[in-house]
Amino acid sequence: MIRYTSENQLSLSGFETAFEATLDNNNRWVKLATLIPWDELATAYYSSFNHSHGRPAKDARLVIGAVIIKHKLCLSDEETIEQIRENIYYQYFVGLKMFQTKAIFVPSLFVEIRKRMGEHVFKAFEQSIITAVSVEKTEKPEENSADSGSNSVGENETAHKGKLILDATVVEQAIRFPTDLGLLNEARELSEKIIDELHPHTPFKKKPRTYRKKARKEYLAIVKRRRPGKKLYRKGNKQQLQYLRRNFNHIEKMLDSLPSKEISLSHRRLRQYWIIQTLVEQQAMMYGAKTQRCDDRIVSISQPHVRPIIRGKLNKAVEFGAKLSVSLTGDKIACVDELRWDAFHEAQDLIPQVEAYKTRHGHYPERVLVDPLYGTRANRHYLKEKGIHFAGKPLGRPKKETEENKTQLKREKQQRHEDYTQRIPIEGKFGQGKNAYGLNKIKAKTANTSYAWINSIFFVMNLLVLARVFHLPEFIQRIVKLFWALICKNGDKWLDRVYYSPVNDLTADCGS
Repeated sequence: MIRYTSENQLSLSGFETAFEATLDNNNRWVKLATLIPWDELATAYYSSFNHSHGRPAKDARLVIGAVIIKHKLCLSDEETIEQIRENIYYQYFVGLKMFQTKAIFVPSLFVEIRKRMGEHVFKAFEQSIITAVSVEKTEKPEENSADSGSNSVGENETAHKGKLILDATVVEQAIRFPTDLGLLNEARELSEKIIDELHPHTPFKKKPRTYRKKARKEYLAIVKRRRPGKKLYRKGNKQQLQYLRRNFNHIEKMLDSLPSKEISLSHRRLRQYWIIQTLVEQQAMMYGAKTQRCDDRIVSISQPHVRPIIRGKLNKAVEFGAKLSVSLTGDKIACVDELRWDAFHEAQDLIPQVEAYKTRHGHYPERVLVDPLYGTRANRHYLKEKGIHFAGKPLGRPKKETEENKTQLKREKQQRHEDYTQRIPIEGKFGQGKNAYGLNKIKAKTANTSYAWINSIFFVMNLLVLARVFHLPEFIQRIVKLFWALICKNGDKWLDRVYYSPVNDLTADCGS
């Protein structure tokens, strides 16, 4: 059941409540609360609720506001509730009408909220922010006239407008670094717990032997060494596999002996049993084939959906988490277009991302700025058909430089370099999320809650863009634009200085 009070009611000066009168209007949370389109967000949040049956749900502003505070300040679920309970501005932000010392809800409700906020909810959140930014820009005739002058006459003004920056990244899960020996030891300990829970329900008087102390001792003898070699690791894997096979035989006999044929294990234990069986099959296959690769490899028993993704970065050859395809518009609004747990080639997402841009904004972008990995023949052909400029080198051998085309080739090279520098904001967006908002350590446990966690971080970053568009003074915008234009013109020697600078998060279109 839904009970929601619209936030469109205007407050008259002099008629504020005692709670509102004590607040500072220049506080950042008060300002942000006035900018957020709460009614649009509430409509998206309530889309999966039953409007007439069930227990009354928590107010949408209360829930969404708590999520924003949590990810804006990088707090745990429990700490978020405590901070809201103690801070008067947080309580105003989430929509309370008076200060209260009682918790707004139990921290465990955050888990249910993350399960409830699916893809359609966050797509609606993105669209509401994009609409709010576009409405604000339409009220500035100077910027509109400047933007319209960059397009050609006629239909092109509405068909192609703005730029689209695409890139992919991996957001790591908060899991222990996986090793084959460590995973097998954890699986063995779980199998021993299953035996301990099953034995009282079986007719057997004596519990089967598991040799758990000996297995633990053999495991520690390897992992405590400073530099154990490959042969010693291989020996340890074999030992743990043998203990696991013995335990599996005991578990199957105990399950067959149950008189009522009802498995006296919780759903959690049954799930763990299925997972460790698959894990043992994969490890046995890799042990027999003397390889380190297999399909759908499990690297975490508690989160079996996580996969290793080879990145080839300087300090991280392999990352464990979800891979994202992200699009960034000229307004610095970042949208997660694709999230998958398996490795994939991001170039295959270019066409859907361009079409998603048209759905959000009503027109195609004028330019698509990507790295060379996206420059497949299919993508180039699609962009050429749509009349969209592709920022990349043309296919084939380079043209031979002559006196006639020397100036043209130099101009094309400068244009490609300028397009390359204009891709920096999306790298800065990834750095902002990972360094400031915990995007490099997702602590959710399931695939669905991890999806909501990741999208909540991008939602908070987009809200900050909305606040900047409404509150940043015009003269500061002009200074930042001028500074960024100087950086683009001075080449690579400026890039290292501004790559992680907060200026990246405040700039508008480069060279506009």
